[in-house]
Amino acid sequence: MIVYLHGFRSAPASIKARALKARMIECGLGEYFWCEQLPVSPRAAIALAESAIERARAAGLTPTVAGSSLGGYYATWLAERHGLRAVLVNPAVVAPLSLEAYVGIQDNLYTGERFEFTHGHIDELRALEVPAITRPERYWLLAETGDEVLDYRHAVEKYAGARQTVLEGGDHGFSRWNDYLDAVIDFAGLGGAPR
Repeated sequence: MIVYLHGFRSAPASIKARALKARMIECGLGEYFWCEQLPVSPRAAIALAESAIERARAAGLTPTVAGSSLGGYYATWLAERHGLRAVLVNPAVVAPLSLEAYVGIQDNLYTGERFEFTHGHIDELRALEVPAITRPERYWLLAETGDEVLDYRHAVEKYAGARQTVLEGGDHGFSRWNDYLDAVIDFAGLGGAPR
């Protein structure tokens, strides 16, 4: 089971979420993909993801969290809290700081929905801070040096000891995502029989 967490101002309609879902459907694994619109509130977003994790475990499945940008920040907290594997795509490492500039009215890039991002949300992000990962072998960092939003070097340092794929160039959207879909599915333990 892959629990996919999209980024800030993003949605399940994002390029990466749609590509992974489509590939999993092609592989006969569509029912093992979860991605829903995350609430603006980090606390509520985590609660929604945790409910998906709990349902997966109740069904006898071993979830892997995958997150892009802010979703990577969430995925790190969830991986630590629930002992899960995590795929992090150009993750936000210092989300409370990097998102401070976005306090105010924002537009979702995919749905067009307007929402207010507040200082209270920044406080909720601070509560999810993971100072250091405890089991690097559970993590896989996918980063591109051309990320125009976040400094990839922060992620390289944060996830030291983890599997790391750092590619020259690219952008915040991780332009070579489609090249890694099968590897992500394998990392989640879904390469053979679904689990």
